[in-house]
Amino acid sequence: MSLRGGDPAEIGGYPLEARLGSGGMGTVFLARTSSGRPVAIKLIHQQFAGDEEFRIRFRQEVEAARRVSGAFTAAVVDAAPDAEQPWMATTYIEGDTLAQRIAAKGPLDGAELRKLAIGLAEALRDIHRVGVVHRDLKPSNVVLSPEGPRVIDFGISRAADQQTLTMTGRVIGTPPFMSPEQLQAPRGVGPRSDVFSLGTLLVYSATGHGPFDADSPYMTAYQVVHEEPSLGAVPAALRTVVESCLDKEPEGRPSADELLVLLRDLPADLGEAGSCGADVSGRTRDMITQHHLATHATPAPAAPTTAPEDPVSGNEGNGNEGNGNEGTGNTAAAAGGGTAVPLGRRLGRRWRPVLAAAVAVAAIGGGVAAMKTGGFGDDKGESAAAASAVLPAGFEPWRTTVPGGQEDIPDELRCVARGDALFCGGGGVVATRMRVQDGSRVWTAKSPGVPVQGMHLVGATDDTVLGYRFAAEDAPQDPPAEVVALDANSGRELWSVPSGAQSTAVTGRSQDAVVIGSAVVTVDGSYSRFEARDAHSGEIGWTTPFPTGMRCAPVPAGPQLLAMCARDAELDDSEVRRPTLHTLDRATGTLGRPTAVDGPAVPMGVADGRLVLLQVRMEGTAAAGYDGVARVDVSSRKVTYAPLAKTYAGTPGMAGGTVYVSGQTGLVAALDPVTGRTKWSRQTSVEGASGPTAGADALYFSSGTGRVVALSPSGGKPLWSTDPQADGLTGEQSASPRVTVAGRAVIVTATENTVFAFDVRKPPKSG
Repeated sequence: MSLRGGDPAEIGGYPLEARLGSGGMGTVFLARTSSGRPVAIKLIHQQFAGDEEFRIRFRQEVEAARRVSGAFTAAVVDAAPDAEQPWMATTYIEGDTLAQRIAAKGPLDGAELRKLAIGLAEALRDIHRVGVVHRDLKPSNVVLSPEGPRVIDFGISRAADQQTLTMTGRVIGTPPFMSPEQLQAPRGVGPRSDVFSLGTLLVYSATGHGPFDADSPYMTAYQVVHEEPSLGAVPAALRTVVESCLDKEPEGRPSADELLVLLRDLPADLGEAGSCGADVSGRTRDMITQHHLATHATPAPAAPTTAPEDPVSGNEGNGNEGNGNEGTGNTAAAAGGGTAVPLGRRLGRRWRPVLAAAVAVAAIGGGVAAMKTGGFGDDKGESAAAASAVLPAGFEPWRTTVPGGQEDIPDELRCVARGDALFCGGGGVVATRMRVQDGSRVWTAKSPGVPVQGMHLVGATDDTVLGYRFAAEDAPQDPPAEVVALDANSGRELWSVPSGAQSTAVTGRSQDAVVIGSAVVTVDGSYSRFEARDAHSGEIGWTTPFPTGMRCAPVPAGPQLLAMCARDAELDDSEVRRPTLHTLDRATGTLGRPTAVDGPAVPMGVADGRLVLLQVRMEGTAAAGYDGVARVDVSSRKVTYAPLAKTYAGTPGMAGGTVYVSGQTGLVAALDPVTGRTKWSRQTSVEGASGPTAGADALYFSSGTGRVVALSPSGGKPLWSTDPQADGLTGEQSASPRVTVAGRAVIVTATENTVFAFDVRKPPKSG
């Protein structure tokens, strides 16, 4: 890849020849030493150069790489961690990453798999012998050079005898390849955490998917900590070794030296794989998934990572930056891109049907980000509370955590403000009522089951709050998912009804129920019809079956209610090509004539009285981003299309008649829904943000760690930003907006059911 305008001609006296790629933390260039030796130079992005936290991380990366620099890693040639714009030069390693290799040719087997396993164990042995813990062993950090595998990128490693750098707002690592202790107690991570990661990597290499793959990064993390691995397709001889690596307790795993002995004793061809679905101990796994590492150049099978810059992990640039093997021909999963979503699942456990049978459009996922709780809102995308811009009486900044029914699953809430009341739901919480002025809880109704990614609060009316409840695994008599109505004042349950919980497959949004006025429209438990009820009494107003051979989801569009439907055959094939839109009469439930749209497409909101949808660009069965916009006049059934200037990957949303896409590296682009042109784009410091939420004079975007940035709607000028406010993942790409505005009070939700609020005129200081 040639140099671009604005790229430097040289770094540290090394003339640059090409740009190899760019990730969340830096850009990597190919350069030459005076003797002509090729080197890869990582240059830290300018916006991070002034961030001392990043400088500390980078110094640690340089030191760790220098301590290792063995036959199985990329040796450090030169570095300047204290330069105005820090950089590091390493030997350039020719070869594809493991992620690219499996994406192109499928899983490894036989002697090739055994050679990889031994090579990686040798690399870990050398890394651990010098007292370093890598902490991010994953497919994009393994380069398959002609001499054997090389482990790269020590961006989050540390010396085993040192305290971990305190990183407020980030769980550092990539969930599908992290150890249980890395997720639970990252300060206590030692060398055998890398052994666990190596075990997951070997399963991925042998099967194309990880041993703990699930529908969301949160569920993946849960399964890493609590569930047995899926090893049915791993060759029997290797499986025994892998099982020891994946012991939940570090002391139950072999050391790197012991692992090397075990692997060397394996037969050259590793034998045959076991039957799919059961391992040698008879354990079964009833969730079959297909995952893809999302990259700009090559969608690669993997666990749900946001591996361009693992959007769900909070890793900035942990793809392949340290080696420079990013970009065309040497591209690691490093820069931008979308979170891949499982396709074609078989869901066996009784709660797993709740985890929507999503199609590839959900990989880009962002349709949910367009929705305010309970609907799209008006053309301006502003609430009455935001427009008033008055600080609630007695308000003081506050922060709280709302306990849910599943204490050990990191999840998030979503909130809606009504007067001095704040209603929130999600993450093991059906709903809770808090006081806007101080965050004190009035009541909380918990959900006993495992939360479903993207399904939070349904909405609220003047007297009723509606949320989702998921059944506990030990309660087979309960519906897997329900919509529950609670009295807004007391929290008393008024009524509940089973929910189909499958709308993501049609719209790319996890929204199976919507509040329209004083009514709520749901999808029934058999996923065959719409049901409209009075939100408070639960009295049924009407029911409307889906059109024959189709499955549908409710889509609020300003004052109107629409149904978006897709054919059963397309859903079964995970390829929604021509979804249809129907008006859905709010009084009678009568379906209007269908209007077909080129799909897959995700509804965004309403502009100038027309429904706006983003069209998803597919690469095979993986969603690569958004490349067009469609506008539907539901009265005339006319559809107009406009291409976007390029494919935008990230989380989309809509406010003030403009569509926004926020990428995983912090880039926010504003798009005209009529022409598709880019109005402006702005690099921010908030990675993996969802939004926008419109305030009186600003647009708010925030990540799962509680980092918030306020941008000017007119040109995207940053007004202010905050530091992280919660420990956790930056957030998945399908996230809905995390910010709620109540006058001058900005209320933000973050991971682990954290909620905090501040005066927009006095945001938490950054730095």
